[in-house]
This record gives sequence, C-alpha cells and structure tokens, in this order.
Amino acid sequence: MEERGPWKTLSVEERYSTPWIAVSHHEVLDPSGTPGIYGVVHFKNLAVGIVPLDEDLNTWIVGQYRYPLDVYSWEIPEGGGRRDRPALESAKRELREEVGIEAERWTPILEMDLSNSASDEVAMLYVAQGLTFHEPEPDHNEELAMRKLPFEELYAMVSRGEIRDSLTVAAVMKVKLMLLEGSLSA
Repeated sequence: MEERGPWKTLSVEERYSTPWIAVSHHEVLDPSGTPGIYGVVHFKNLAVGIVPLDEDLNTWIVGQYRYPLDVYSWEIPEGGGRRDRPALESAKRELREEVGIEAERWTPILEMDLSNSASDEVAMLYVAQGLTFHEPEPDHNEELAMRKLPFEELYAMVSRGEIRDSLTVAAVMKVKLMLLEGSLSA
C-alpha cells in the first residue's frame, strides 16, 4: 500500500465555508478504481482542551448547550485556536476565559484526530497545574456554567457515560492513567 493511500483525487470543490469550517466535495477513485465522491470537513482551528488540577486533585468543568446535538453538556475547558499559533497559547487563553484559571505548569497529554473519516480536526489536550484564580471572561456568545469537583468524581461521571464529549472523555481517561502510573502527581 502506498504511504499516501490508494485513493485517487480527481477534483476538489469547496461547497460551503464559515469562519470555523469549510466543506469540500471530492470526486475520487476508490481503492478498487470505482468512481465516487467524498465529503471532507476542514476545521480552520485546532481544538484544545485542558484538565486543570489543583494540589488536592480537584478540577473544573464547564457546562453549556451544544447546538448540533441539542443537549446540555459538561466538559473540560475547551475551545479553538488558530493553526498558525502554538496550541499551548490557545489552551492558556481558553482556561483563563472559561474558568478564570491561570497555570504555572502545563503538560501536553494527547494529540488526537477527532473524526478522521470525515474531517481533519486535530485536538491538543493538556493538564494545567500550579493554579491561580481570577474572574472568568467568556466570549460574548458563550453562556457557561462552571463547576469545581474532585477529579475522581469527574472520572466516575465519564465512566458512567454521563459525560460524552470526546475531548473530555479522552483527557480524563489519559489523566487517570497517568495518575495510576505515577507519571502525573498533584
């Protein structure tokens, strides 16, 4: 198999664009040589997510309504960042905006492709420690609730399926593993 893949792109046309995403229509030949189409969602920003941990292993989550699913969702602080800037810079901004927290220590814990069958969205996840607290400064179009809880309670919520946001699930499971392995401490 070729490193680039067995698909052949015949043409690409952008069909839809917003400040956040673009959708393109691809005329292709699939691996069997059969003509077909492929739709790709291009994300114009990186996704970033942060698990803030204090010295007692408490953390903070954010609640908000998520329009595409028509549900209220509890999540780690997360958001988007420009692709031409370091992801850590965006993570620091999101943590400060959403929960009013700044951190001395940042540990990258995961880089993920969020839906590689249909999009190119990439996420960078971090643990933030050595916390200081300020007033949150959410974006004008965000209506957020904030909750402080023990990390173990958040882990239990994820384990029970009460929290389904992919960044939160992946980050919480990774942090739990790191705590068990001793590669992350309070």
